[in-house]
Amino acid sequence: MSTSLKNTGRKLRFTKMHGAGNDFIVLNGIDQDLSTISREQWQALAHRQFGIGADQILIVEKATRPDADFRYRIFNSDGGEVEQCGNGSRCFVRFVLDQGLSTKNPLRVEVAHTVLTLKAHPDGQVEVDMGAPIFEHSQIPFNASGLASMQEFQEMLFALPLDHPASHDSFVGVLSMGNPHAVQVVADLESAPVLEEGAEIEKYSAFPKKVNAGYMQVMNRNEIKLRVYERGAGETLACGTGACAAVVSGIRRGLLDSPVKVHTRGGDLLIAWGGIVNNVAQSVIMTGPAATAFEGETQI
Repeated sequence: MSTSLKNTGRKLRFTKMHGAGNDFIVLNGIDQDLSTISREQWQALAHRQFGIGADQILIVEKATRPDADFRYRIFNSDGGEVEQCGNGSRCFVRFVLDQGLSTKNPLRVEVAHTVLTLKAHPDGQVEVDMGAPIFEHSQIPFNASGLASMQEFQEMLFALPLDHPASHDSFVGVLSMGNPHAVQVVADLESAPVLEEGAEIEKYSAFPKKVNAGYMQVMNRNEIKLRVYERGAGETLACGTGACAAVVSGIRRGLLDSPVKVHTRGGDLLIAWGGIVNNVAQSVIMTGPAATAFEGETQI
């Protein structure tokens, strides 16, 4: 495949992958120089009509710290760099192993704020230790000043006054999985105003770095349906960190028990969380698919 972005003569090798339908352009930044690619060029690569097309672009780089095997960077389809991507992390480890960049399994991978442990299983599923959820507002980041709130079991919920109020529970649980999430429970996922309201929540002023807006329908104590409007990408078929955030919020609200099967529009994820033990939040473990769609070369 060859998709012309700018006819400067520079070729870029890529792999197109997806994790439960959340799709990625994966680039080897070890064997090719990606340092001069601009935000506009990332946007062009991710464009579904004029580029390769993807929700996010994943970069494999050499680690910058001794306790990691690789460094992992993520760019949204709007060209902006973000801290974390759960579905992308599963594709990352599959790419590294398939391309022969490492034979280690599990792998330790450096992201913006931490190191993730990634393990590929023989059945094609990939298990990721996503680290502990973050509830401290300054670290999410989230400014709750002036917002109405209420306690539900262990979770503090906040009301976001929106221009387009919906007829469902508008209170959100707020946390970070390396990136910020606002999770709300809805009675019917299909009729939830994900596109209209999600875009407004994404840019809500209480979230200085924007936020991913999650909509969760509880099926039973071990099963949910989920849609997520991702910052910088819009609604995606699946969101790994969004699934983790939804399950953590649901457990803290007393609605769910670990482990939880998360049904997204692109496939199923399994999320396990041990809660808070001796005032320490435990790591969230995510297991799900990662697949290669095709490989190619484009001109940039």
